[in-house]
Amino acid sequence: MRTGEPLPSVGEVLAALATGLWHWDTAAGLVTVDAEAARLLGLPAEPVTLTEAQTRARLHPVDWNEITGVVRLAVAEGTLAEVRVRIMDGDGSILRVVRSRSKPSYDPERQGYELIGTLQEVTEPAPGTPAARSAVTGDWRRSREAFLLDAGRALAEARSTAEVLRVAGGLSMPGFSPDGLVVFGAEGDRLTITGQHGHQPGDMNPFSHMPLDTDYPATEVVRTGRAVYLSSPEEYKDRYPATWPLAQVFGRRSWAFLPLTVAGRTMGAWMAAFTYPVAFTPDERAVLTTVARMLAQALTRAGAAESERELTDGLQRSMLPSLGPEIPGMQVAARYIPTGGGLQVGGDWYDLIPLPSGRFALVIGDVQGHDVRAAGLMGQLRIALRAYAAEGHRPDAVLSRASRFLHGITHARADDSLTDPRFATCLYVEADPPTGRLEIARAGHPDPVIRMADGTVMLRPTAGGLPLGIDPDADYPTTRFTLESDETLMLCTDGLIETGGHDMESGWRRLRAILENHPEDGEADLESLADALVQAVHGPSSHHTTGPLADRREDDIALLLLCRPGEGCGCGGTAVTVRLTARRTLLSVAQTEPDRIAEARRHLRALLHDWGSADQVDSAVLLVSEMVTNVLVHTDADALLLAEVFGEGAGRRLRVEVFDTGDDLPHRRRPGELASSGRGLMLIELLADAWGVDPRGEGKSIWFELYEPGDRSDPSEAPA
Repeated sequence: MRTGEPLPSVGEVLAALATGLWHWDTAAGLVTVDAEAARLLGLPAEPVTLTEAQTRARLHPVDWNEITGVVRLAVAEGTLAEVRVRIMDGDGSILRVVRSRSKPSYDPERQGYELIGTLQEVTEPAPGTPAARSAVTGDWRRSREAFLLDAGRALAEARSTAEVLRVAGGLSMPGFSPDGLVVFGAEGDRLTITGQHGHQPGDMNPFSHMPLDTDYPATEVVRTGRAVYLSSPEEYKDRYPATWPLAQVFGRRSWAFLPLTVAGRTMGAWMAAFTYPVAFTPDERAVLTTVARMLAQALTRAGAAESERELTDGLQRSMLPSLGPEIPGMQVAARYIPTGGGLQVGGDWYDLIPLPSGRFALVIGDVQGHDVRAAGLMGQLRIALRAYAAEGHRPDAVLSRASRFLHGITHARADDSLTDPRFATCLYVEADPPTGRLEIARAGHPDPVIRMADGTVMLRPTAGGLPLGIDPDADYPTTRFTLESDETLMLCTDGLIETGGHDMESGWRRLRAILENHPEDGEADLESLADALVQAVHGPSSHHTTGPLADRREDDIALLLLCRPGEGCGCGGTAVTVRLTARRTLLSVAQTEPDRIAEARRHLRALLHDWGSADQVDSAVLLVSEMVTNVLVHTDADALLLAEVFGEGAGRRLRVEVFDTGDDLPHRRRPGELASSGRGLMLIELLADAWGVDPRGEGKSIWFELYEPGDRSDPSEAPA
């Protein structure tokens, strides 16, 4: 060009440089290209306006998706959008590779982007040359995609903030890797340090709790939500002179500060610092921005999980059952093991409540379900039961009020589709420590179990009503009996019985074997018995088991043991008593409960489970049935059954008494062949080794004795 000639136009200059111009309006969906740009796209070399679909057909699908991401990034950062694009021909082959550079802007009114930029062909190495092989093996796209896949997978698997920071610190970015990372957060108007990597303890103290209006890159990112890239120390010093002395001591050469944004909200900033100069090309910025987004999401997930765990731990600590004060003259042990699955509190619970009368209430229960709802209802029901008990109500009244309470809070809005009615089983025991007297009310819960002084284990049938919350007007009859010296009472929820694929029957047999075989030496105590019961179901456990062991459980477990210490009871007590009997049991059968005669028969068989003569056991069961039935049929009184076994080893003696308050003494009858009654005394006289009828003030008792084969005990040993 000669001196004095006019300068060529922009179009002439670009054409001379083989550079095309293009304009893309996303709101209109049109792309306008000049002749050179059309040629680079594989079209005739003339200006043309294309639709987005026509333009997209000329580009590699992966590159089209990349363009949209780079455009958003450039608009967010206020920078140029630069990307390499593969141009495809009609048969799907790559025609050429071009570099696109543009300045995008966003029009909020039209809700679209507008880009004006250039296209220029990129010269690729000839196939088969070393440069080409190097380009293939080190392809930047492949490296970046592989890195982002690995980074995303690792960050997604991180479960805590510390793990997220550890993963971020170990990331090796393609072509450039920072040696210092810091995650900043914000609390109020202050910058905080969430975590760091590549610094010594205390190095970041000057940046912690820095006011957000400080002239510092991280505070600017938190305030504006826009990234800050500093390619050299000079650029850092020029833009942030106030805080440059704080950063200078680390000897870094380049810095990237990126916003940590989730759902449109900037929650903090991420700093990646380098000991060598980094130009922060659009490709490098795209990688850093993508990592920052994944890091923000991972930190949010980890923070939510940690908050949930903290909430769970706090809920667990506040709702875990506790034994409270000791019971004078008695020993108590308990275990609580939730199902798990995140929340370490379930629907089962136990409680020990001091009563105004000086007695104590032991409560065990199970709210339907194993979710948060069950845990919440458990907490409410437990508080209600404590309140009713503290008011001095009897066991039946406590359960009646609790049932009305649970029904009210679970059926408050019957027309609400979200109503979630629940019920709960419960066993309430009021214990009088000096006498061992127990009063029990039961709401659909498994019966208590008695472990006698000689190791005999029996289910103790008790009267019961519906589970709590089903019928607000339900009644709960009370059963009374005495926990004798050396005996242990076991209360548990069905999780202890049925876990491991057992039903109530097979699960009970498993627990019975553990209770019977538990050692009775002085070293064994109630705590070891509780551990043995739990370990038989799921292995070792603590008082409140959490973690992987709890996660494997099929149902919540609550266990409560109550013992009256005596000589050789195996519960660790020190009281000494003289044992007149090896075992004894007491059972009442009311006029309105004739079906309990069957319970009395089962109860006696359990008491005589190791008796030497099966025929005598059958005889005893038959006689008990006759005696109790006689009371219910011929009097208006209830029957009270007392069965005692005297002696040890072979030659024991069984004594059975049935008490009633009737005045009429039984007398012998002579029934005819077809008579349906009148043979009771005849059977007793025929089957019993000894029998009699004794007046007892108000009422009487009829009794019989059977002597186990082998050696007859002296009848004088029996109590009068």
